[in-house]
Amino acid sequence: MFRLKVQDSFSSAHFLRNYEGPCEKLHGHNWKVEVVVEGERLNELDMLIDFKELKKALKETLKSLDHRLLNDLPYFLEVNPSSERIAQYIFQDLKKKLSLYTNLKIKEVTVFETEKACATYFEP
Repeated sequence: MFRLKVQDSFSSAHFLRNYEGPCEKLHGHNWKVEVVVEGERLNELDMLIDFKELKKALKETLKSLDHRLLNDLPYFLEVNPSSERIAQYIFQDLKKKLSLYTNLKIKEVTVFETEKACATYFEP
């Protein structure tokens, strides 16, 4: 079994609906994102996936979130843009983008809202 991890970041604003505390007000973060993919079978170049391709897919996903008010995005109209839901959104978007790579699956996406606080989404 092989695992790869890539990291990137984006900046955005959000507020948590129905939350009592400072996060109910509009505020921003410089989010760090880690993506882990895994698979058993390497390609003809002995790679699970080229890091370049994995980073490109992540960058495309994060572009839709970067310098945006997350609450205004369709995905977050019904759910709070919490770190947990942001990780889920990124996971699901990457799952679609990488669906042609049948030799790998996304293992997990971790979103750091600060250096000391993060949320991870994965599917069993």
